Amino acid sequence: MKKVLNTGDVLVVAFGAMIGWGWVVSSGGWIQSAGTIGTMIAFLIGGIMIYFVGLVYAELTTAMPESGGAKVFSQRAFGPVGAFICTWAVILSYIGVVCFEACSLPTIIQYIFPNFLKGYLYTVCGFDIYLSWLMVAIFFSMLITWINIKGVKAAAVLQKILTITIAGVGIILIVMSALKGDPSNLYGQMFVGRNMKSVIGSIMSIAMVAPFFLFGFDVIPQAAEEINVPLKKLGKLLVFSIALAVAFYGLVVLAVGYAMNTFEVADSVARSGLVTADAMKKIFNSEVMAKVLILGGMCGIVTSWNSFMLGGSRALMAMADSCMIPYVFSKTHPKYKTPHLSLMLIGALSIISVFFGREMLIWISNSASFACCLTYFIVSMAFVKLRKTEPNLKRPYKVKNYKFIGFMAISMSGIMCVMYLFPGTGCTLSNQEFAIAGGWTLLGAIFAMVCKRRYKDRFGK
Repeated sequence: MKKVLNTGDVLVVAFGAMIGWGWVVSSGGWIQSAGTIGTMIAFLIGGIMIYFVGLVYAELTTAMPESGGAKVFSQRAFGPVGAFICTWAVILSYIGVVCFEACSLPTIIQYIFPNFLKGYLYTVCGFDIYLSWLMVAIFFSMLITWINIKGVKAAAVLQKILTITIAGVGIILIVMSALKGDPSNLYGQMFVGRNMKSVIGSIMSIAMVAPFFLFGFDVIPQAAEEINVPLKKLGKLLVFSIALAVAFYGLVVLAVGYAMNTFEVADSVARSGLVTADAMKKIFNSEVMAKVLILGGMCGIVTSWNSFMLGGSRALMAMADSCMIPYVFSKTHPKYKTPHLSLMLIGALSIISVFFGREMLIWISNSASFACCLTYFIVSMAFVKLRKTEPNLKRPYKVKNYKFIGFMAISMSGIMCVMYLFPGTGCTLSNQEFAIAGGWTLLGAIFAMVCKRRYKDRFGK
């Protein structure tokens, strides 16, 4: 594959993957749960959790700069079986995000244009499906797939334009809130809790979900062979993208709290839930500026969608290259040299998913988050093992104090996995989500057995 991604491309792909729609739709809920300052602290804590995993990825990516990322790392450490489990999990996480974004985009258009919904078709779990809603979702699914088939550079150009738009809208909100906001608005919503114990508890409740909004930097290792950046610098870019995303989320929350008092935040949450857009509306006293911010959020949806489409297709191609799934998915387009069949498969799944409505996609996205945590856990284990078994492996970006870093990465990702599996944690998978994760596991087991029998010794090679 051609090395076409430069420094700017790498940064916007990673940052754009982490900044989706959450900063627009979830800020109000975060403030009500932990307070403005409490949420900023929570994202800092969550960022630290992801930081350790990011360091693991930074070292492994520069040591093994091959397309496939987690698959390459886990196979080197644990062989074909470990690689299959790890990569199959990461593919579920990527496909889940792609499907969720395909559903989110037309839903947001509905906020901007209330009369957008036309041609009622049917209802799924209380969510009404309209023809206009479906057509927009299908059109954009095909468009994002086509852009990625044209090549990673074309996808990166789109990513750069949209990420700059997101950053621009966010900066406008932050700067204008600082100029026109009122410090008194923070009164009563800096922290949530009647005593220190409850304040810490509220902060930790957001800190445990904050990493879920910071997933995405790991799409970069999936396209490592297409990156034209010095390896040591690549490692630094991965870590920097995480810091940038944490800063963005924290400053946006501060801007909202500085612009709106506790009653205004509560009213906005009760009405539309788009508290960040309402903060923009208040600062400028303009409905138009609220819609501008929502458009920025739409750009965030597309950047996440685009990044995870890129990562998922490369993960599928890496598995096909190793004969873990049908080899046909490793084929590249004769002109664009991209894994077009893998991209078309993900695109087709995203189109199919929108017919099931928003509730189904919430189940898929939660299952995908669990799969991502599992991937991080396995990759962190591989990091520690390879330091012991291959101490002389060339590591252009070498992490200091690897035992501590490895322990923290394994512990944090492991805790997140446990939170999904056990009841009472606030993040426990529902029965439907357990069914999706179990069904994906069963499908993977069937693929593994069939491909092992079909390709014999080539399986995992």
